[in-house]
Amino acid sequence: MNEIRGRFGAATYRIAIVVSRWNELVTKELLAGALDELKGLNAEVTVVHVPGTWEIPVAVRAMLAQKPHGVVALGCILQGQTPHAQLLGGDVGGALMGLQTETGVPIAWGILPPDNQDQALDRAGLKFGNKGREAARAAVEMADVLAQIKG
Repeated sequence: MNEIRGRFGAATYRIAIVVSRWNELVTKELLAGALDELKGLNAEVTVVHVPGTWEIPVAVRAMLAQKPHGVVALGCILQGQTPHAQLLGGDVGGALMGLQTETGVPIAWGILPPDNQDQALDRAGLKFGNKGREAARAAVEMADVLAQIKG
């Protein structure tokens, strides 16, 4: 049986992070977690700051021209913040999935859709770990899985 699993530290991967400034109290913590994780994985990192989550897909598309091995999308869409939060999350998620499947470059989802700021902070490093850190690790793992599949 042949088995492929992501290996950490097997190579140095170029990872782009696209992070929203909207809800910056939360997104700065997601970014800090992602950067800390990628430093430990010896990744080369480029960070792109955008105004909000809505702008993440277009910045990711532009970064894909730089040929990163993976991308980490970081943002926070508070459900109570706007009446169109579910629509925004669905549109952004669909756009990122389309870019990922079209290009074959993994785009890790680090966009929080919490009901309130307390839930967001809990997922940005307080009670439930740091989802930015988890997304960064997923991007590197998928970059390595795809490198192995491609040979």
